[in-house]
Amino acid sequence: MKRNAFFDNARVLLIFLVVFGHMLQPFIDESRGLHTLYMWIYTFHMPAFILLSGFFAKGSGDKGYIMKLVKKLLLPYLIFQILYTLFYFLIGKESWQTGIFDPQWSLWFLFSLFSWHMLLILFKKIPIGLGIVFSIGIGLIVGYIGDIGHTFSLSRTFVFFPFFLIGFWLTEKQILQVKRKIVKATSLVIMAGLAAALYYAPDFNSGWLLASKSYIDLGMEDYGGLARFFVYIIAAVMVTSILSWVPTKNIGWVTSLGGRTLYVYLLHGFFIQFFRQADLFEVNNVVDLLGIAGLSAIIVIVLSSRPILGIWQPLIEGKATIIKNKLREI
Repeated sequence: MKRNAFFDNARVLLIFLVVFGHMLQPFIDESRGLHTLYMWIYTFHMPAFILLSGFFAKGSGDKGYIMKLVKKLLLPYLIFQILYTLFYFLIGKESWQTGIFDPQWSLWFLFSLFSWHMLLILFKKIPIGLGIVFSIGIGLIVGYIGDIGHTFSLSRTFVFFPFFLIGFWLTEKQILQVKRKIVKATSLVIMAGLAAALYYAPDFNSGWLLASKSYIDLGMEDYGGLARFFVYIIAAVMVTSILSWVPTKNIGWVTSLGGRTLYVYLLHGFFIQFFRQADLFEVNNVVDLLGIAGLSAIIVIVLSSRPILGIWQPLIEGKATIIKNKLREI
């Protein structure tokens, strides 16, 4: 598939928001404004990332498909599950004893991504509309299973799968419809309105956006399905709103980072968890917030750099082409 700058720009923005959101998380209980910003970001950043992952899954299903996915997703998952477990032990984090099938922190995404590709084998055979409705129905029903949660990343896998499936079926032309002027104009009202609603919401549980808990754990056993359906609508509207403002032009080195987001996703946790454990930062004013945003951008840039890619490529991609090419130049 020929690269389109719009998609790379979108992935750069979203991976920055992933890092920025994780940087913000320790401070959200101290400020209603920070809590609002954190919740606002979480209404769309993972659904949008997952939708784009589904869009780029269009070539799935060829010969050796499952083995390719095992090497691309499950092997890095196992490697980084071990690395994060050791790292957590070294920095004294209590959750270092997580089992192999309970993903450490953000590693759930790799496990779920593999599962979404497996689900595609079935859902590609179902008519588009019916398949999407069916996937949403599953996402609503699983919340009633009290034991569902982090193990095997089951909850997030089923709850977020509709976004992956929609992304898989969307064409490039359909996605770029978000760039219409009417969508951009409407998006400003939607984004501002949601920010205001989140600010004045009495006690909106972030677990609804993280999608990792049952309705019992979220305190809404009876009407959880209705609440999650409402969250689905908010996420869909916000994904459309945010993507409408993503630039379509190539922004040079910034756009080039869009092809390296997996490295950032897998590696940024070492920084975030160290910062949290060491309690290095405080956010007391706008300057502090801008500093956190700047540091998040630096982390994205550093982890997307060629030296980092060269060092980590064998563990993440199972090859060492960057190092080999560099050695040939010497």
